Amino acid sequence: MSFKIGILATGITPEELIETHGSYADMFMALFGRAGYDFDYDVYDVRDDVFPDSGAVCDAWIITGSKSNVYEKTPWMARLKDLILEIYDRGRPLVGICFGHQIVAEAFGADVNKYLPGWGVGLHTYQLEKNIQLEKDIPELASLGGQFTLNAVHQDQVLTKPKQAEVIAYSSFCPFAALQYDNRILTLQAHPEFNVDFETELLQARRDDPIPAEATDHALAGLGEASAHTDSLQVAHWMANFLLQKVER
Repeated sequence: MSFKIGILATGITPEELIETHGSYADMFMALFGRAGYDFDYDVYDVRDDVFPDSGAVCDAWIITGSKSNVYEKTPWMARLKDLILEIYDRGRPLVGICFGHQIVAEAFGADVNKYLPGWGVGLHTYQLEKNIQLEKDIPELASLGGQFTLNAVHQDQVLTKPKQAEVIAYSSFCPFAALQYDNRILTLQAHPEFNVDFETELLQARRDDPIPAEATDHALAGLGEASAHTDSLQVAHWMANFLLQKVER
């Protein structure tokens, strides 16, 4: 039986990188493919006001990253927040990444804005909360020793915890790095769909505009090390199993 994931595309890969790396939606499809999952997909360019008829038309949902800011409060963002709450009420699993992480938090009443310490870029390592029982709660990450590393590119952050959310992972730079809303929505600030090559090329293309050179150069130095890696495949299994969970329909 097929399992359909609806990808709510809130942004697109920069023009100079899309031919090599594909769109953000393509990156999710490729990541799940590398992890061994054969999902069906429908992509909705919600930033162009292309929305599904309802939250019931797909088995599960993903919200991508975006260069937009949730505090711009455009009409498509208001419509997306309504859809997020509908999907939550229907019990359809949803995963939000970066902008997706932020707009879900805002839909549930959190404050999202620019983070005063600045940009978070390059490889970031996040700690799982101490109350997480790895083998029981997130067995996909059990081999990583209570932490995981992903690429990040963000200036905005979730600044207050939504009441409905449980903090799953954090770092000293990003206190609300992963949030879970009941067993229905999982969101991450960082990008499991970004590999080291894409992150490197993205930061090179965005050095000084809009990302300050100092932050960019520090991140690029880490990405250039021989040991540079992400835990994207393990996180892909975590996301996939979350999306595949049996929930009341």
